[in-house]
Amino acid sequence: EIDAKVIQRLFQDSRINKDLGITCALVPTKSKGVISDRRHDPLGVPFYNSPTQGHDVVISVDQIIGGIENVGRGWNMLMQALSVGRGISLPAQSAGLTLALARMVSSHAVIRKQFGKSIGKFEGVEEPLAQLGGISYLLEAMRKFTIGALNHGVKPPIITAIAKYNATELSRTCLNGSMDIMGGAGISLGPKNIIGHFHMSNPIGITVEGANILTRTLMIFGQGILRAHPFAYAEIKALETNDLKSFDQAFWGHIRHVFSNLNRSVLLSVTRGRLTKSPVDGETSTYYKKLAWASATFAFMSDVALISLGAKLKSKEKITGRYADLLSWLYIGTCVLRRFEAEGSLKQDLPLVHYSMNYTLFNLQKAFDGIFSNLKVPGLTWFIRNVLGAWSRLNSFTPGLSDELGHMTATLMMKDCDERDRLTQGIFLSKDYEQNPLARLDHAFQIIKKTEGVENKIKKAIAEKKLVKKPIISLLHPALEQNLITLEELNLFETAERLRWECIQVDDFSEAEYKRIGRGHEEVENVLPPSFRAKKTARIFGPFFD
Repeated sequence: EIDAKVIQRLFQDSRINKDLGITCALVPTKSKGVISDRRHDPLGVPFYNSPTQGHDVVISVDQIIGGIENVGRGWNMLMQALSVGRGISLPAQSAGLTLALARMVSSHAVIRKQFGKSIGKFEGVEEPLAQLGGISYLLEAMRKFTIGALNHGVKPPIITAIAKYNATELSRTCLNGSMDIMGGAGISLGPKNIIGHFHMSNPIGITVEGANILTRTLMIFGQGILRAHPFAYAEIKALETNDLKSFDQAFWGHIRHVFSNLNRSVLLSVTRGRLTKSPVDGETSTYYKKLAWASATFAFMSDVALISLGAKLKSKEKITGRYADLLSWLYIGTCVLRRFEAEGSLKQDLPLVHYSMNYTLFNLQKAFDGIFSNLKVPGLTWFIRNVLGAWSRLNSFTPGLSDELGHMTATLMMKDCDERDRLTQGIFLSKDYEQNPLARLDHAFQIIKKTEGVENKIKKAIAEKKLVKKPIISLLHPALEQNLITLEELNLFETAERLRWECIQVDDFSEAEYKRIGRGHEEVENVLPPSFRAKKTARIFGPFFD
C-alpha cells in the first residue's frame, strides 16, 4: 500500500516534468543496454576502472537501493558514502605505504654503503629519512583517530576530508624523499624494484575521492567553518527564515565570541601558551599548550576573515587554503598526542613524537605567516601584515626541526629495535626472503646489524696498528688468525656482505630483451613484474627501438 502511494506520487511528478533527482540502483553489468567493455589505464596500476554506460536500460524497482521510497535521494547517498569512505580507504593506503617505505628505506640506508659507511649515516640522507619516520608516525596516528570516530558511527565529512587530503599529500612527500634515498634502486624498473610503481601510481590517490586542490581550497575550511562555528550557521539560518530574534541572539553571541577569542589569543601568545593547562605532565605537555594557543589564534583570525570578506571568502581560495592548513595541522597534532597517550606514553617513542609535533607546529607557523602576509582587511591590512605578522614570526610556535632531532629520529629507524617494529607495525612482511624483495631487504638488514660488533673490532684493531688499513672484508682472516674475531663472526660477516651485494643490485636487460618487451612478447613475464603489462611497456619502450 505504501509503495502504491509512492509510485503514484512519482508518476504525478514525472507527468509534470519534475526532475526526480539522482537515484542509486544495483545494475548487473550483463543487463541489456549496459556497456562495460572499455577500460581506463590508471598509470599502469592493475585494478578495474572503467567508463560504464547504459542505453535504454530497464531495471526493476527492487534494484533501487533503499527501495522505491529513496528514488531521487541518490545524491545524498553518494555524498554520505564519500564522506565516510574517504576517511577509510585512502588514509589507510597512504599510511600503509609510508610505513612500508619506512621499513624499506631505513633497511636500504643501512645496507647501501658509500665511502666505507652506510649512507644512512650521512646527514644529507638523515634529513629525508627522519622526515619519513616522523610522517609515518603522524599518518598512522591520524588514520587510527579518524577511523575510531567512524567505527562509533560518527560521520564527520570535514575530518575525513582532512584525513584524505593530508594523508595523500604527505605520502607523496615521503615517496619523493624515499626515491632520493633509494637512488638507482628506485628508478631502475624490474623485479628488484619495490618502490618505482608506488611513485608512478601516487597521483591516483591525490586525484580520486575529491581532488586535493579543491578539497583544500573549497571544502575543509569553506564548509568546515559553518559546521564548526558556534554562531555562523545560526545567523545564516535566522536570516533565511527572517527570524530577527534568533538572529539577534546569534549575532551578539558571535560578538562576545570574537572578543573572547581575541583576549585568549593575546594572552596565550604573550605567555607562549603557559596560561592554559595541559591534561598531561612530562615532555609532551608543552605541545598541548601550544596547540591551545594556535587554536585560539585560529578561531579569532577565522572570525576576522568571515567579518571582513563575508561572501567573498568563498572565492579567496588561497586564503581559505591556508585556513584549511591550520585546521588540518591542529587536528593532526591532536591525533599525534592522542596516539602517544593511548599507546602508554612510551619514552622510547619520544623522538618520533617530538619530530611529528615539531613538524606539525612548523606547518602551523607557515600557514599563519601566509595569512598575516596576504589577508586584506579594510583599515587593518597594514596592522595585520606588519604588526601581527612580525610578532608571529618573532614569537613562533617552533624554531623548526633541529639537526639533533632529525639525527635521533633517523638513528632510531636504523636500529633493529622494538621502536622500529612499533613504527612499522601492520605492514605485511613475508618470510620468503628468497623471492620477496622487501623481505630480502629486511633479512639483510637484520643480519648486517648483527655484524656491527665485528666491524667495530676490526676498526679498533686498525686504529691500534694490529691490522693494516684495508677493506674490512679482506681483513677477516687476518683478524681470525690473531683471535680478534671468532669463526662464527667471520662466517656471519661474509654472509652479511653477500646479502648486502645482492640487495644493492638493480635490474638490467639486454637490447634483445628490451625489444621483446617493446613488442609485447610472451617472455615479458620473465623480465618485468606482472603489474607492468606488455601493453604499457610497448608504449614506453617501443619508440626507442622501432
